[in-house]
Amino acid sequence: MGVLMSKRQTVEQVQKVSLAVSAFKDGLRDRPSLRRTGEPAGSRRGTVEHSVQEVQEEDELETAAAVPQEENSVNRAAWERLRDGRGVEPEEFDHANRFTPPAFIRPIRELHDDKPLDICLEPRESVISDEMCEICEVWTAESLFPCRICTRVFHDGCLRRMGYLQGDSTVEVTEMAHTETGWSCYYCNNLNLLLTEEEMYSLMENFQQCKIIPDCSLTLEDFLRYRHQAARRGGSERALSEEQEERAAQQFAALDPEHRGHVEWPDFLSHESLQLLQQLRPQNSLLRLLTVKERERARTAFLARDTGGYISETECRRAQHTWFRKRPLDAPSCNVSISHVGPISESSPASSSSAKSPEKPLQTAEQEEPRSVDWPTFLKENVIYILAARPNSAAIHLKPLG
Repeated sequence: MGVLMSKRQTVEQVQKVSLAVSAFKDGLRDRPSLRRTGEPAGSRRGTVEHSVQEVQEEDELETAAAVPQEENSVNRAAWERLRDGRGVEPEEFDHANRFTPPAFIRPIRELHDDKPLDICLEPRESVISDEMCEICEVWTAESLFPCRICTRVFHDGCLRRMGYLQGDSTVEVTEMAHTETGWSCYYCNNLNLLLTEEEMYSLMENFQQCKIIPDCSLTLEDFLRYRHQAARRGGSERALSEEQEERAAQQFAALDPEHRGHVEWPDFLSHESLQLLQQLRPQNSLLRLLTVKERERARTAFLARDTGGYISETECRRAQHTWFRKRPLDAPSCNVSISHVGPISESSPASSSSAKSPEKPLQTAEQEEPRSVDWPTFLKENVIYILAARPNSAAIHLKPLG
């Protein structure tokens, strides 16, 4: 689960290195003379050639012993820390070396994951984060950064050495990790990791058929072309209707909150992963993906609107937008504020007078047949948007309807 080396493995490695260094030193002491066999020891003594040979032999011995001695001192210090239970502190790691990111293992769907899941509104669940860094397994109290989705915690130094923090992102994580909004770790930030091997194969096959190049950004034209091709591959006789194309343009604008004219590949991949999950998995299966922290936030949102165990349908739909408020309202940022990343603003290029037309029948339906939503229904109708709000990106990876 992302742990590169446990304490036990580290101890065993230190022991093996110490034994190897000791054997090397013993070999140096018992090393036979480098002089040529068969040549009298004193036949060349006193000559210039003999002096040069002795100097070369001494240099070779010093060079061969320098590295093991240095490694031995480092390993001895590491062994002492492990023996005393202090572990290896992040600041004591070799800055010249980088950690190897863990190999992600895709989930496997359980046989009956589509059966109803009983998630009660009461009692509340206790949320307890881990005590040791997920990477180095060392506890250093307040210097650990918790994930807002799962219970993992991390050192910023460990994240930097794994390449997950670069440039200004370190300051952002430091500012956001201990706020109410929080920060998502590299596991939870990648929605594509929710797909199984079979689902990922289906998605990649779809990309290949539609000529989507991985790791490349997409313009609005590319995005709409992909949507038309995907609709035809889905068995539809015709491409997207005008209303569907307009909705796709709104989704593109939601994926490009800074209005740069293109969507980055990670945001596009997260969006398509969510689309596939919504298409292939029932809601009961999606509910099993929620973490304790996400379930608790859903309870808080429902209870804030609760009137006798029910909320209105309008409040339920409004809640679908609130999951994407990933920053406090007063949080300074050089990016476009994502505290208002619910409905697309009227000044957005993808927004027009016709974009409001789908909302009118919805409002009429609400006025004619008001519907009350209980806790299980609220959770099922919000689960896909709760998952969509996991990434740290400002993009809305699945724009709610209405």
